[in-house]
Order: sequence, then structure tokens, then C-alpha cells
Amino acid sequence: MTAHQRQLSASIDPVKLDRLAEVAIRVGLQLREGQDLLLTAPAVALPLVRKIAEHAYKAGAGIVTPILSDEELTLARYRFGHDSSFDCAANWLYEGMAKAFSSNTARLAIVGDNPMLLSGQEPSKVARASKANSMAYQPALEKIVNFDTNWNIIAYPSPSWARQVFPDDAEDVAVAKLADAIFRASRVDSDGAVEAWDKHNAVLRARTDWLNGQRFGALHYSGPGTDLTIGLADGHEWEGGASTAKNGITCNANIPTEEVFTTPHCRRVSGHVVSSKPLSYQGTLIDDIAVRFEEGRIVEAKASRGEEVLNKVLDTDEGARRLGEVALVPHSSPISQSGLLFFNTLFDENAASHIALGQCYSKCFIDGTKLTTPQIVAQGGNQSLIHIDWMIGSSQTDIDGVHADGRRVPVFRKGEWA
Repeated sequence: MTAHQRQLSASIDPVKLDRLAEVAIRVGLQLREGQDLLLTAPAVALPLVRKIAEHAYKAGAGIVTPILSDEELTLARYRFGHDSSFDCAANWLYEGMAKAFSSNTARLAIVGDNPMLLSGQEPSKVARASKANSMAYQPALEKIVNFDTNWNIIAYPSPSWARQVFPDDAEDVAVAKLADAIFRASRVDSDGAVEAWDKHNAVLRARTDWLNGQRFGALHYSGPGTDLTIGLADGHEWEGGASTAKNGITCNANIPTEEVFTTPHCRRVSGHVVSSKPLSYQGTLIDDIAVRFEEGRIVEAKASRGEEVLNKVLDTDEGARRLGEVALVPHSSPISQSGLLFFNTLFDENAASHIALGQCYSKCFIDGTKLTTPQIVAQGGNQSLIHIDWMIGSSQTDIDGVHADGRRVPVFRKGEWA
């Protein structure tokens, strides 16, 4: 580690970093004794990776296997890679991951790469590489979206990411500010973090219990530029906070999380909606998204910035123009109140109610673990290579739950739970 790297590492509170690692193992994964752990992270996040390994082994982990990425290695591909390489991906790696998940290996991802890393690269190469990787990742992704094993995502404040969020600050100051924001949002900024997550999960569970008791057929959104009806999948189930995977382990897939979410009916969405926050997608900031749905499919899409990239995403496959998730987040959420744009979906999606283009989650169905793919599709679940969340909620958003008989129940008023 260089002197500069040591200085930046010193900007991150070691006590809170240790708490984050503990919460990831005890709350995020609830790792079981003897269970293996597969961990992916940017190389710069090694201080957190090491803490994760410590807490994993203290919890009785079998083998902790880290896979590290590096921004300069990623850029080297775009600078020097042969053109044909952008249609390739490491299939063997993802097949191995799928095999590990089938054998009850837990999955932990640490995010923290520069969100704008690929902004200067040729868009067509970025799109091709992304599609090839998505296709290769399918065997492993299916195990995650179907919740076969316990998994969790957390974040580390890398310098390149911090510079994007706090561009006017010195690098060490930016890292310290981003670290504090991550710790606050992840509820590890004070003692008793595990207990704090127990309380937070109870609040989210109360929300999902109420929504599941209502059995709405659709949600109707209204606000500036928005008049949207999202039909909900047949037999849908709301989830939020801690969930139980098929291996019987209850875990928090995302840390932080403020959302409750379910599966929309991919053929019953109509109307128009605008984004309330920018979407950071593979080095491109897509802003002021405005789309129109007919019979579940986006038939018109515009953006003030990044429109070309948005349309490439929508053309990924047939399911890319349909919804795979709908999520409710109050405007008063801690991440929203921070006023920060994190350029990272793990955080930004928890600042506002949102929808996701693409793949649905099978766990968001009653007895979803027992449903086959054809049954999920028949009930309205969407299939796609992508799953991309973007924010549509604000302090001016009203949401009504619509029953099968047309009766309406207020769910959100002015961005808050009604």
C-alpha cells in the first residue's frame, strides 16, 4: 500500500468499517457454520474484504473465496482489446459460480467502482460487452433472482467513486464524506447496529404485511408528468427487508434498503411516467427519462441526456421494455434526506419509489420457490437479461392501490405512506 493509499484508508473510520463487515455477515447473510462464501469486490476495497473474512470465519465459514476487480484492468480491455473480445465473457467463471450457489455457497458483493469509469469509452463496445456478460452470467444470476442461496450487497467508499459524489472536495475529504454517508445509510454509524437492523426489518415487514393483506390488483401513480397504472402480477407477494432464501436462511440482500417491492404484471402497465432522479448506467448519466407504456410495453422513450444509451438498453431483448419490479420508498428515507446522488443503484433506488426494467424476482410470488419459469410467465412475471432500477417517486407523488372491483385505497400521499 502506498503512502497515498494509507492516507485515504485513514479517512475511513475503522470501527464503523468493522461494524459494516459484521452486519454483512450477521444480518446481510446470516452466514451459517460450515457454509462457504463467494465474495466479489474492487481491489481497492481490500480493507473491507479482510474484515469480511474475519467475521465470516468467526461465524464458522467453510472457505471464503474472494474475486477482485480493478479499474485499470477494466480500462485496459477497452484501450487495447481486440474488437471481437467485446462479444465474449468468462462463461466458465459464471458456470462455476452457479455450481457454487447450487452447493449452498453464500454470495456477497462489495460495490465501489467508479460509476463513470466507462464514460469515455466507445458506447457500442460498452453495450456489446455488457450484453455478452449478461448472457454469460445467466446461470449464476438465475440462482440469485430465484433466491436459491443467501446473498448480500454492501458498499465501500473507493476514491474514484468519492470524487464523483463530492467533486469539489480534496480526495481524502471526499472519501471520508462518502464513507460517513455509506455508514449512516447502512445503519452502522453507532453501537447496536445488528439490533438497529432488527427494528428496521420489523418496520418493513409491517409495510409488506399490510400490502399483502390488501391484495391490490394495480397501483396508480400520479404527479408532475406522471399518470401511470401498474398492474400487479397474479399471485404477487410484497417483500422488504429480510427474506428467506430457498436454503432456509433469512438474509438482507441489500444493505442499505428502504424499499418494499413486488412483481408487476408485465402485460398490464399503461400510461406515462417521468424519472425523478438521474440513472447512472455503465458510465452514462441518463436524465429526465420519460416513457409511455401500452399493454405493458414501453412504446416511446425520451431522455434529456443519455437517450441513445437508454434506447440501446431497451433493445437488449423483448423483456427489456417491460417491468420486472415495482418498489415503494418514502421521500423521507434517510438516503433521500441526505440530498446526495450516489451514482449507484444500491443507494439511489432507496431514495425514491422506483420501477425496474427487465427480469422479475420469483420470490415475489406466493409460493414462488415452487413455481416453474412458465408458471411465473403465465402469472405476469417478466423475463430479460437486464434488471435496471430507475426512480419515479418524489415529494409530489401520490399512489393509490386499486382493488379488482375498482375501489381505491391511498398508499402514498405527497411521497409518504398514507
